[in-house]
Amino acid sequence: MLETHEIETGPHPGTTLIVLHGLGADGFDFVPICGELDLAALGPVRYVFPHAPTRPVTLNNGYRMRAWYDILGADLVKREDEIGLRESQRQIAALIDRERERGVPAGRIVVMGFSQGCAMALMTALRYPHRLGGAVGLSGYLPLAATTEAERDDANADLPVFLAHGTQDPIVALARGVASRETLVAMGHDVAWHDYPMPHSVCAEEVADLNAWLLKQLG
Repeated sequence: MLETHEIETGPHPGTTLIVLHGLGADGFDFVPICGELDLAALGPVRYVFPHAPTRPVTLNNGYRMRAWYDILGADLVKREDEIGLRESQRQIAALIDRERERGVPAGRIVVMGFSQGCAMALMTALRYPHRLGGAVGLSGYLPLAATTEAERDDANADLPVFLAHGTQDPIVALARGVASRETLVAMGHDVAWHDYPMPHSVCAEEVADLNAWLLKQLG
């Protein structure tokens, strides 16, 4: 089981957000941003912030850092670390399983991620065998896109997805986010798309839009 940091807004949470950080960060990275969400209308919420394993990252000259999978080159799609992606998918799915065992219905669980975490949120949620509450992808892309439709579980075949991206993102180009959106829409997903005049980051307007979407999906 992945190491996690957890925050509960009250006793006996009935909703869970699993929040996946980006390359080189850790689970604490998104604690302040999630602290800006106001989900009181949903009742007590559990935020689960996993720490990715430490591994060498090829693009960074083999330097070891927290990463959900290896980055083999600047082109994020042409050469993908399928073994690493699938390993992390299994580990994140195990966290979803644990939330269900703790009494949170699958339909009240949202998987959310930034950058690499976005890739893992989309990959894991679409393949999970029980209907989830939604998936959130921030400043990232859909990995293993060519196999997604065939591998997607019927339970999440029309899973609502929130996607947000910076128009000035130098790390994950806006075109990657747009392509991911188009792929998901073509598969029949209800995609709430937002872009903002920002680099590879998160902005206040994005947090407000995400807050509204979560209340709509889970309220």
